[in-house]
Amino acid sequence: MISTAADALSDVHPRDEDGLPTPSRTRRRRLFGIVAGAIFTPVVFAAMWPVTFDSREELFEIPKGTWARRMAGEKREILPSEIHLLVGIRNVLMLKNSDDVPQIFGPTLLMPGQTLRLPFTRPSENYFACTAHASGQLVVVVEATPTWPWNRLSWRVRRMLRWLSKP
Repeated sequence: MISTAADALSDVHPRDEDGLPTPSRTRRRRLFGIVAGAIFTPVVFAAMWPVTFDSREELFEIPKGTWARRMAGEKREILPSEIHLLVGIRNVLMLKNSDDVPQIFGPTLLMPGQTLRLPFTRPSENYFACTAHASGQLVVVVEATPTWPWNRLSWRVRRMLRWLSKP
């Protein structure tokens, strides 16, 4: 038989040895649900949201003075060592030569002010000779369009890791 209000509260809200209320199992479950939802919801959105870009073209520009800096011994990277494209979504590589001298990209000679537009239609890994690149070679990786949620999620994670690893 409950005799006082304090006894009634102690049955509803358990207390520790100092008399302070202890977190109930329901509260811990609720907190776990909130934390799990805060983590799980963005992952589900990243997996379900379709991959889109504003343009199908990925533009890279060779800035003015690149050849002069290279001849002076500077090894600064102008272009990334790998360019990643997606078939059907972002599958056109555009290179613009803003330098004062011609640049070679694969079998193509890019004159000053000229822009090369190179579309890709199937997944592949392509190696091109490139005089604007410090190593002299550029890799263009064309990936298949991620259509399934797991593929979209893994593509987004790989893209984020590439972005984080940039110097």
